[in-house]
Order: sequence, then structure tokens, then C-alpha cells
Amino acid sequence: MNIGFIEDTPLRGGTQIWVTEAAQYFLNKGENVILLAPENSWIAKICEEAGADVHTYDYDKVVSEDAENKKIWTETLKLCDVAVCTVHPPRNGFHCSVFAGTCIKEAGLKTILMPKSGTIVPDYLREFYVPYENIPLKVIAITEFTRDYMLDTYKIPAETAELIYQGTEVQLFTPNADRKKEAFKRYVLPENAYPVIGCIGTYEKRKGQVVLLQSMKDLVNGALPNAHLVLVGEGPDEAMLKEKVKEFGLSDNVSFFEFTREPVYIFERLDMLVLSSLYKEGLPNVILEAMSMKTPVVSSRMAGVPEAVINGETGFMVEPGNKDELTEAIINLCSNKDVLKQIGENGRRMMEEKFDKQVQFEEFLQYFHKVTGK
Repeated sequence: MNIGFIEDTPLRGGTQIWVTEAAQYFLNKGENVILLAPENSWIAKICEEAGADVHTYDYDKVVSEDAENKKIWTETLKLCDVAVCTVHPPRNGFHCSVFAGTCIKEAGLKTILMPKSGTIVPDYLREFYVPYENIPLKVIAITEFTRDYMLDTYKIPAETAELIYQGTEVQLFTPNADRKKEAFKRYVLPENAYPVIGCIGTYEKRKGQVVLLQSMKDLVNGALPNAHLVLVGEGPDEAMLKEKVKEFGLSDNVSFFEFTREPVYIFERLDMLVLSSLYKEGLPNVILEAMSMKTPVVSSRMAGVPEAVINGETGFMVEPGNKDELTEAIINLCSNKDVLKQIGENGRRMMEEKFDKQVQFEEFLQYFHKVTGK
């Protein structure tokens, strides 16, 4: 079977990592994997190294939907039995799943387009998920919340929208004593740092790192003077965030580290993970990875997060953008180390029972076989 992925972004984050891992899994299973992505993008490089058939286009020029790019997309999609397209934000009137749908419709392709999303953004249009009614199409939701929203708000037929959790590498994301020693060498922090709070993700407004820094200011000046925040990632807001650290007097309590393809070492170093996002999240991979590592999670309450973070059992949830709730949740989590440990154990158990990525990759593959009949 020919499994296609469309990733209309030059950035690298949890979704792009998932695609590279899914591609590798399907290749190992003897399937053909085809990727359509921007030129010189991180995901194109990684998938090509893995052995996928990579087709690229000009990220800026494609928004014009000109004949050259339409040909690139059409010829690539023609090779695919299914084409999984992450639903990214529209840009300058262009949307990747709509353009893919147009190419499939105009060329009369049998390719099954599969817009995939765990993120609900109220101003997204139905056409981002169902660009045309009369093309081969299935929609994949990676959280139950997202699927229900699609059915209720966009009136997508139930038989068209499938729920498949993405899961995480439970076997990899397992605490390891030797790896923990290495983590302390890679990520050097003040000796008295406690709690060590991690925030992993793209440096951009929607991730809410400024709110987290405001919370850190309150923690350091109050109940947790030795709290230390580890920010890991890359993105357009990096310089601004570093200025905020200075402005808030947090230079001794915040460390920045580059994006890593080995986040397991980060989790070995953390006492807890915080997801401070303000909007546009589904069920972030980083939460599942943390829970698999027995790392307690404090997260904004949104979309599919409550399907994994059970308040008071596998973590704590707060209202997006509420600095005071975030501060209180962190303090509560640190107030009793037995509770901290138990929440970590509860999270690990949930990952083993419900969110093992290897199981979920196979579920994706079986679904592709089911809808294609191949």
C-alpha cells in the first residue's frame, strides 16, 4: 500500500516527529511511504533519510495555487492510496487540505484524502476537513473531543470521522537510572533547584510561555524560591521570552535549551511538566511522553487533554491563561512528594493501558487497509 503524508510546515514539533515515526513504522512493515512537504523542511530531510519517497514544493509560492505547484501536488497524490494531511492553520487564503482536495477532484484521483486533527480552532472552516463532498475522503480525529466537535459543529457524518489516538513510545519513555545520570550531565541546573519544571514546545504565543513565566515570578518570590523552569524548543518568540526572563528577574531560575530529538533525557531531569498553552491544542505528544516517564503534568484544560490528564489523578488542569491557577497547581503538586510520586505512577499506568504508540501505529495501518481494501 502507498501511504502518503502532507505536512505543510517548515517547523518541527510534536506532530512532525509523530509523522517521521509513523513513516518509519510503516516502512518497517513493508509499506511504501510518500511525503509531500516544503523544500528544505526538517520533516522532508528526516523522512528521506528513513527511506520515504519525498516530494517537495516551494512553501511561499504554493499559496498562489499556480499550475506548477498544482502539478507537483497532483502527481504526488496520484501515487498515494491514502494521503494523511495534518490540518494546519490557513495562510494567505491557502489551506493544505483544501488544495489537496482540489487536486484530487480536478484530476479525478482515487486517492483517499485524510485530514487529521486533534486541534479545535473555532474559526476553522468545515472545508478544512471536508473540502469537497464528492471526493474519496475520511477524517481522522486523534481525540474523542475533536471527533465529537466535528460531528456536532461541522456536521461531518459519523462514518466519515474516525477516532485514532496517536499514543507515545511507552517502551522508550520509561525511567532509566543510567539515562538519568546522563541527563544531569546534558542539562546542568543549580544544585538546589526544586521543583524542576519543564515546558517543551515551539516558542510562540499560543503555547503560553509568557503566562508560565509570570507564574514562575510568583513562585520564586513566594512558596518555591528554588523553582527552576527548563524551556526546550525553538520558534519566533525566543528572543522575546529571554527578555521577559530578564524583566521578571528570573535569570537564575530559567534555562533555555535547544529543540531535541531525544526528549527522554529532558523528562529524566524534570519533577513536572507544564503545558501552558492558550489555544489550538489537541492532545499534545509531550503530555503523553511525560506521563509515560512518570512525570506529573500540569496542563491547560482544553480539547483532548482531559482524556489523559485526569484532574488530581494523573495530573492537574487549569484554565488557559490563568496565571494564579497555574501557580496554585504547581504548589499543590509539590506540597507532598508521595502525592507527586503517585500521580506519576497513575499516569504511567494509563499510558500502558491506553496510549502505547506501537499499538496505535498498527491501528492506523489497519484502518488504511480497511478503507482502501488493500
